[in-house]
Amino acid sequence: MLTDTTGSTYAKVHPLPFGDTKWESGLMKERTETCMTSTVPQLRRMFDSASISHIVENFKICAGQAQGSFDGTVFGDGDFYKWLEAAVYTAYTLNDTALQEDIESYIELIGKAQQPDGYLSTKQIIGEKDGTAHRGGDINDFEVYNMGHLFTSACLHKRITGKDNFLDIAKKAADYLQELYDESERTGEVRTAVCPSHYMGLIEMYRTTGEQKYLDLAAQAIRLRDSVKEGLDDNQDKLPLKKHRKIIGHAVRANYLYAGLADLYLENGDAGYREVLENVWHSLVTKKIYITGGCGALYNGASPYGYFFDHQLVHQAYGYEYQLPNYTAYNETCASVGLVMWAYRMFQMDPKAEYFDMIERAFLNVNMASISLDGKKFFYENMLRRTKGLDFELIWPLTRTEYITSYCCPPNIARMLSQSAEYAYSCDADGNLYAGLYGANSATVHDAAGHAMQITQQTDYPYDGVIKFHVQGVQNPCKLYLRIPAWCESGRILKADGTVRPINLNDAGSYLAVALPAGESTICLTLDMPAVCMAANPMVEEDINQVAVMRGPLVYCVESPDTAGEEVTNLIIDPSAKFLPEEVTIAGREVLALTTKALIRSDRRDTGESLYHAIDRVEMKEVRIRLIPYFAWDNRGEGEMKVWLPARY
Repeated sequence: MLTDTTGSTYAKVHPLPFGDTKWESGLMKERTETCMTSTVPQLRRMFDSASISHIVENFKICAGQAQGSFDGTVFGDGDFYKWLEAAVYTAYTLNDTALQEDIESYIELIGKAQQPDGYLSTKQIIGEKDGTAHRGGDINDFEVYNMGHLFTSACLHKRITGKDNFLDIAKKAADYLQELYDESERTGEVRTAVCPSHYMGLIEMYRTTGEQKYLDLAAQAIRLRDSVKEGLDDNQDKLPLKKHRKIIGHAVRANYLYAGLADLYLENGDAGYREVLENVWHSLVTKKIYITGGCGALYNGASPYGYFFDHQLVHQAYGYEYQLPNYTAYNETCASVGLVMWAYRMFQMDPKAEYFDMIERAFLNVNMASISLDGKKFFYENMLRRTKGLDFELIWPLTRTEYITSYCCPPNIARMLSQSAEYAYSCDADGNLYAGLYGANSATVHDAAGHAMQITQQTDYPYDGVIKFHVQGVQNPCKLYLRIPAWCESGRILKADGTVRPINLNDAGSYLAVALPAGESTICLTLDMPAVCMAANPMVEEDINQVAVMRGPLVYCVESPDTAGEEVTNLIIDPSAKFLPEEVTIAGREVLALTTKALIRSDRRDTGESLYHAIDRVEMKEVRIRLIPYFAWDNRGEGEMKVWLPARY
């Protein structure tokens, strides 16, 4: 999922190598460790089980090690490769030799399942034997999606272990794709691969091997999108790519597409592609994203950009501008993981704070909310409001579950969390360092001459805005770029020379450079972090006259256990009220909650079953409530929850 852009011509910054950064304490360390020690083994049990997912069993059938027919999801191969990414990162971070050996056994199994011509997708391999399926029959069979995640996983394995065995399997699969795309170009029969993970995967193959053919193949695959006949808004192929201006359609497909396009730009610098990326990014962040970083408001429906006589269906998709419902917010976890991948590549193109602000928003809110605090249960979609007694049934459970029929999201969040330390810093060609995700960490940074400096962060971020940097071993003076998040309106930087640089509203959403002199120095960044009531654009109908509470980068919500026995639906917030921090324990983990006064509305008239009713008299009473970080909700039973609360001004 992460990408090594050290040699990319148009990348202005690049990540530090594997193992050079680690979380030392705090929320990021706890969430990463929980992922490695709880989530990764939990996912493995699901994938290994023939009766639950049947995914490893499908590989065994293809390899001749088991008998039976295909079962499970058509995209299960790709989901297993995502888990392998998380497992590789976990095994070598924790020096878990048993897991390292098991990973090699899985890779051997995958190699035996692969066909002589390089083809690798288990449904079709099994189907060709028993007559139930064939290659290239349906784009929704996710064949190329599966191969794309194979490429990415194999590259990470090579980068961390130095071994070629998994990469050799990926090379054979890429050679098969080359023949497939060459044939498509000759015949003009071109189809879009849904959820195009292979754009990122092929470009990572190029970066890992140095072989130009993989970059050329990625460019060819992206170029062929423009030849698709009768394209769909849902697949983002209705218009030629360079005419894209709005974000539309299936949210995972869109975010994967633009992440792959950003990867291509980082290598070839195509100005037309950059224009597309900047326009579509602007469309997303100004009109179609949730306050939590969730992407894709709609379950199912018609494309908002269709015509009366030519409407198209969309699913798991972006809707109209400002269409952001709360009960039915879809916000698939894979889409918000895709957002992180896309934003990270945009940051490498142009290291602006806005991109890491978005990464932080998604990381700390919607992505962490998708997984239970014990790391074993998962949301597929991420609503912003849950209530008892819905009169309609939604597609996915309203509480987290251990196994979801569509199991793409759990391994996606696992690979993101397991690799999260690599989002802490980026370097440029001059040896300057950019702070990305804040959290207590330590890192080793090598300059162009190979000299190593040590940097540590001491902080309780995101619960506290004081971040102390201690730097040692600087031989060539450089700069540390400190990210001032867009939510921060005041603060200060205590520099190494003892001077204080105030932070004001004009600094919000930017990077401020601090000189790192030779030798040793200490810098203290303070980001003032009051609780703030946020209002939505008045065009967002669902949130009119409501507020969402944020403190620093964290979105807060109200959940049933914290309302003194009152209905969550009846709560009214006074935006001028004080919000007092309070440490609470949820599922054995300490989180920072907020307590405040709220009003409970009581309409004395019995509404019965009426859709509308006159207000007889409204009584108000004051209660004390608690708000918890959105990422910690749904860990105390299936009660009600709201992010947006009616406001009394």
